[in-house]
Order: sequence, then structure tokens, then C-alpha cells
Amino acid sequence: MGAVVERFVDDTAEPAVRGRLHRPATPAEDALVLLHGAGSNCDAPLLVEVVGAFADAGFTVLRCDLPFRQARRHGPPGAGDPARDREGLRRAVEAARQFAPGRVFLGGHSYGGRQATILAAEDPALIQGLLLLSYPLHPPRRPAELRTAHFARLRTPALFVHGTRDPFGSIEEMRAALALIPAPVELVAIEGAGHDLGRSGAAQRAVEEFQKFVR
Repeated sequence: MGAVVERFVDDTAEPAVRGRLHRPATPAEDALVLLHGAGSNCDAPLLVEVVGAFADAGFTVLRCDLPFRQARRHGPPGAGDPARDREGLRRAVEAARQFAPGRVFLGGHSYGGRQATILAAEDPALIQGLLLLSYPLHPPRRPAELRTAHFARLRTPALFVHGTRDPFGSIEEMRAALALIPAPVELVAIEGAGHDLGRSGAAQRAVEEFQKFVR
């Protein structure tokens, strides 16, 4: 018997938490909150695949829409959105705690993962680990515009899953950037995958490597 998937809404405070909750067949100790990238939502194929693999492995998983996506169905986040999105991440972590007595992990694809790392740098005690899928190290073809200003303050263990053909950062660039992080980090390279990690087996690989990383 597989995981039970149910709609999840917590609008008791702002910003609201809205998405899907995946409960594994047997009671879970640990929970994972997973967020989407700038151009998608919580129903993105990659997120659905990754969340399903984690639920099958025994995690309670909450995948939810960031506040900017709740506000509008299409388009990227605007200049004023990141701070509110991070507050949405914080509320999602708090919501996930009620479903698992153990650790709570936080992660996301691209923009969602970047906001998760910034939040963890701001509040090191919030979560026990990070899962970053296709971290957007820099905009495509603009390698000088690194998104690493907060890396030196990151104290949360972090696993990065990254395609070898990702235009937002090469594997070599990622290795150099992760050296700035004082916390335990690991980089998992997915051969031949682009930014969407599509059709690469990345979901199962992420589960296997993350379980070893946080063990």
C-alpha cells in the first residue's frame, strides 16, 4: 500500500500554506518540505516524482506552493516576493512538524531551494538538513552574478543534486561555490541532466543519497 496523498491548507496565519501532504504507509519519524522553482508550482513533474520517492522511502512530505505562486498562477516571482516566500517556507516547516515526531528537512528546486538556503542561513535552528535540486548558482551565461552571498553563514547540512548540463552552474562552479559553506555539504552530479533534472533518475538518486547523508 502506497502513500496517502491529501490536499493541505493552513490559512490560520499569513502567508497561508497550500499544497499536498504525502503520508507514507507506515508512520514516519522524519518530514520533508519541498518547494518548486520560479516558473512552476507544487505540481511540477520533478517535485511530484521526488516527493513520491521520499514518501515510498518512509518520509512524510509536504509539497506546497510558494506565496508568490498562490498570489498569481503564472509568471516568475517579483522583486518584493522573496522575503514573503521565505516566511511561507517557515510556516510550511512549522506545519510539517505536526505530522512527524523526528527531524524536519527543507528543500526545493531552483528558486525554491535558493530561498530555503537563505532562510536556513538566517535561522540555523529551524531545520535539520537541506535538499537542493538544481541550485541556481548564477543566471545562464552570466557566471559573474553568483548567488552565494549567504553561503558563508550557512550552518545547516546540505545535499545538492545537480545536472552536468545545467546552464545555471557547471559542476566545477558548484564545487567551488560549496567550498564557501562551513556546514557539511555534498554534491551529487546527475550525468547528462539539465536544470529540470528530467528523465535522469534524479528522484531515486536524491532519496538514496539524502538518506545516507542525514543518517
